[in-house]
Amino acid sequence: MTPQPDKLMAFMGKLVGDLGAMASIGPMLLGEKLGLYKTLANGGPMTPAGLASATGTHERYVREWLAAQAASGFVEYDAATGKFSMTPEQAVALGDEESPFYFLGAVEVALAMIRDEPTITEAFRSGKGVGWHEHDTCLFRGTERFFRPGYMRHLISEWIPALDGIQAQLEAGARVADVGCGHGASTILMAQAFPKSRFYGFDYHPASIDRARKAAEAAGVADRVTFDVATAKDYPGHSYALVAFFDCLHDMGDPAGAARHVYSTLAEDGAWMVVEPYANDRLEDNLNPIGRVFYSASTFICTPASKAQEIGAALGAQAGEARLAQVIGQGGFRHIRRAAETPFNMVLEAKK
Repeated sequence: MTPQPDKLMAFMGKLVGDLGAMASIGPMLLGEKLGLYKTLANGGPMTPAGLASATGTHERYVREWLAAQAASGFVEYDAATGKFSMTPEQAVALGDEESPFYFLGAVEVALAMIRDEPTITEAFRSGKGVGWHEHDTCLFRGTERFFRPGYMRHLISEWIPALDGIQAQLEAGARVADVGCGHGASTILMAQAFPKSRFYGFDYHPASIDRARKAAEAAGVADRVTFDVATAKDYPGHSYALVAFFDCLHDMGDPAGAARHVYSTLAEDGAWMVVEPYANDRLEDNLNPIGRVFYSASTFICTPASKAQEIGAALGAQAGEARLAQVIGQGGFRHIRRAAETPFNMVLEAKK
């Protein structure tokens, strides 16, 4: 086959754009670690020398970094003054870690994928799995920081109200299990919103549980939040009004077994909230920018994690509602519906 020149050049242009995105990962992480984004967002228009002075860095490096950021569209450049600045939109995405639109956690996940490439390459050859705990440690931080902004935007204001009768139970005081809680961002947000309820976070990864406990102390909710090491098939307790799985069911080796255990621990009028990456049921309907992100992450993280466990169902991060509902139904749940959605997540509610 002979490539058509115009189509070839268009494709090469796409590859150059993607190369620029990949090359931006390192500079973006520098911008966060050195406080360059935060200082520029809060300090107004600045010269490279001014930003270097304010951050304790060297001007020549900062000048090159700013040029790269301006070329990427991450900061603004005024040729008349020689100063750089950030728009409000750039500032909330890159310069404010407490913003519900903060993006740099996602960049740290991308870094983890790059660092783990040799391990994943060998998994492709052997067919073996790669457990969550076997990844570079920046994956654990990055995942929490990637998902937390979305939870900040939607969990309390949209997702829990969309569940049948659950918000009233949490307001009155109830028991909640957050399974696969990681660093505890979702657990802590719920505890802050519903002070009369008691929250139990579970994760099989001890280092994440240690981090979650410290985060609960820092947030002032340790009196009503307990974090313990446990899996989705053996976490303790019963009569939970709400069991929540945030972006983790598809990572599990035996999701149907997890569903059966959830069923056994849930109160009769309780609900299982399953938050999963948004996906359509057909591959061809997921070939878009969001699907691109999730399929790529699933190749390096989600699918290997499942294959490292018993059964190794390997649902993948783009399993889709029909497949997820099938797995949930295998746990005994008779009432399953999509309660809410965002461009990045779908929220399924399962009841007995």
